[in-house]
Amino acid sequence: MTIRVLIADDQVMIRDGLAALLSSDAGIEVIGQAGNGREAVELARELDPDVIVMDIRMPEMDGLAATAELTGGHDPDADPAGARPKVLVLTTFDLDEYVYEALGAGASGFLLKDASAADLVNGVRVVAAGDALLAPSITRRLIGDFARRRRHQRPSPKATAGLTPRELDVLRLIARGLSNAEIAAELVLAEQTVKTHVGHVLTKLTLRDRTQAVVYAYENGLVG
Repeated sequence: MTIRVLIADDQVMIRDGLAALLSSDAGIEVIGQAGNGREAVELARELDPDVIVMDIRMPEMDGLAATAELTGGHDPDADPAGARPKVLVLTTFDLDEYVYEALGAGASGFLLKDASAADLVNGVRVVAAGDALLAPSITRRLIGDFARRRRHQRPSPKATAGLTPRELDVLRLIARGLSNAEIAAELVLAEQTVKTHVGHVLTKLTLRDRTQAVVYAYENGLVG
């Protein structure tokens, strides 16, 4: 299945470069480009992309506000499991605060702006699949700090309501950044069984993807 991608960046050369790199992959189609967050929101609603590669600092509406509007990240009444585009945020190491905000806004992944072409293509594929966090060198460090800032002192009883003990184990391992294969090895389970458990966790907690599952686990004190 072809992954439909929208690129949002205020610099034309960067947009064109990203588009050229992504279009070189037979499984990816770049369906549009936006020069600011407002245009990204409008084009996303018109073109219905699977993934939006989103810069943070843009005029009129920045990437954080655009991400929140597209994903319903700041809307308490929004359905996280609803059909919405996945957002892959472009970031740098010196913009940690932006990444915290992007987590809250509903971004599905993060990628350094100096990433290789292969990393960019893989990042789009991973985010489209909702299968894993990106750039562990960024996300594990940042989410660890995110946890210290926002989690409760003790696990919330409501956080585990409806989850079986095995699903809770899987959620905690997702929050540690493990892939399905790594979780399967840790729990001595078949990888397909782990995939089923992950699906149940997301459904029961009405979470859109694994990134939201990580944030949920940290915010509710399920991991330390």
